[in-house]
Amino acid sequence: MNTKGKVIEVRGLNVWYGNQGGRRHIVKDIDLDLFRGQCVALVGESGSGKSVTARSLVGLAGDQLSVEADILTLEGETLLNRSDDWWQSVRGRKIGFILQDALVSLDPLRPVGKEIAEALSVHSWGTRIDREEKVLSLLNEVGVPEPHLRAKQRPGELSGGLRQRALIASAIALHPDVLIADEPTTALDVTVQAQVLDVLRQMLDRGTSVILISHDLAVVAKIADQILVMQGGAIVEAGSAEEVLQRPRHPYTQALINAIPSEHTRGQRLSASEQLATTPLFTHRSATEQPELLLEARHIIKQFRGPDRQLRTVVDDVSFSLRRGETLGIVGESGSGKTTLSRIALSLEQPDSGEILFRGQPWSNASPAAQREIRRYISVVYQDPLSSFDPRWRVSDILYDAIALGQPGKGQSLRDSAVSLLAAVGLGPEHLEQWPARLSGGQRQRVAIARAIATRPELIILDEAVSALDVSVQAQILDLLADLQTHLGVSYLFISHDLGVIHHMSDRVLVMQNGVAVEQGEADEVFYHPRHPYTRKLLNSLPRLKAVSFA
Repeated sequence: MNTKGKVIEVRGLNVWYGNQGGRRHIVKDIDLDLFRGQCVALVGESGSGKSVTARSLVGLAGDQLSVEADILTLEGETLLNRSDDWWQSVRGRKIGFILQDALVSLDPLRPVGKEIAEALSVHSWGTRIDREEKVLSLLNEVGVPEPHLRAKQRPGELSGGLRQRALIASAIALHPDVLIADEPTTALDVTVQAQVLDVLRQMLDRGTSVILISHDLAVVAKIADQILVMQGGAIVEAGSAEEVLQRPRHPYTQALINAIPSEHTRGQRLSASEQLATTPLFTHRSATEQPELLLEARHIIKQFRGPDRQLRTVVDDVSFSLRRGETLGIVGESGSGKTTLSRIALSLEQPDSGEILFRGQPWSNASPAAQREIRRYISVVYQDPLSSFDPRWRVSDILYDAIALGQPGKGQSLRDSAVSLLAAVGLGPEHLEQWPARLSGGQRQRVAIARAIATRPELIILDEAVSALDVSVQAQILDLLADLQTHLGVSYLFISHDLGVIHHMSDRVLVMQNGVAVEQGEADEVFYHPRHPYTRKLLNSLPRLKAVSFA
């Protein structure tokens, strides 16, 4: 790392929300130095102030926020009170910015290739032909398969991982001096994550400076030189990556590290939350009522026609079984077919060939009447619960609707049943009249889980249900799911690109690649003794933290 040139200097950065009459202090006295070829990471939970800090460095804090600083410079030039024209000349050329939410950042009506080309065109880079070739090169550089095809697709036609890679390609198009990356790998599976980290590492080697914002400490450990830990808008710990991650001093940093799920945490609680107490909700099923084999997939095949009108097999002759009270983890890269397989398991998609059985009876091929009867025993929790809630409904409406589909507790009113559900997921009756949009991400996911267990299901399908959560909130939700499984005997089909989460939660694991189940077996067997080269590739790409000492 060449640290001769200081690229960014920040002293006494404060950000306020609101006007003088009612201002709220959201970023407090931040000091930061960024040298050429150096990576500084800002870590912390949602609301810690790390993203607001980063946006203040590129003039994107927003009209409702006021930014104040003793010093805020880029290569000696102040960044305070600059015009929009000045920022337009600087962004992309001197400072690149990668946002976490690619779907919001990319124009939904324009092919991603044109979006990336515009980043070059704004700064008069090359001819049209040069820009077209550069776009394909950039997409290939960040690991986008079939770049000629993907460049012609709009963001809504791409998976979350592909959208994020397109956004990264746009941000690095002009190889800026400084790259600010806000959760750039959150939506990515481990192999693509490794590719993106390699791209960032190459940029660092070329002298680009990087500010990385992340809640994933294992990712941070891969490339960060310095780490600033933020809590409540302030820096609570700072130092070299090795110091902060291997010898954390602040209790908050220690709690973040303790909350990371891995093979070493199986059977352990990740959070400081207490185990759920037994409630009437937990007494509805004895251990011997249901047959041992709950869900069975037999030779499932599913094809879709792509944007080029070619027929692609997205699930190719996949079979698996799931027993009562068991968790089957399904892992694979974006586009591997795992979400399509989950939709077939939910009977939201029909297989072209093969069948799903529930309790030994036809499920995917059942009559509509039989499917309605079975459906109340199967629930689902998605990655983004807010988009699955009716925006006109309060939490009470969401739960009342779900309770009506099941069997309310004997002698209980709808409200009493809803309060019992909230208690089962660690929420109180005061949350009943809340709007989901006003709840935190962790609270919303708890409401989604309460809705999922309202029908007394035997199977819950969890599709990336914790991937959007901060590490400490994720830990609470994983502990909650483990408690519910213990009390209810429910089975989980757990879909995730996070191998640490899968190993922590799963009894057995199924590995998907290009629609094929390339390996499945007991979790420890798959993780410690992988047989298939693709499984070994996934595990080799997994960022890991070394053993930590809390002195």
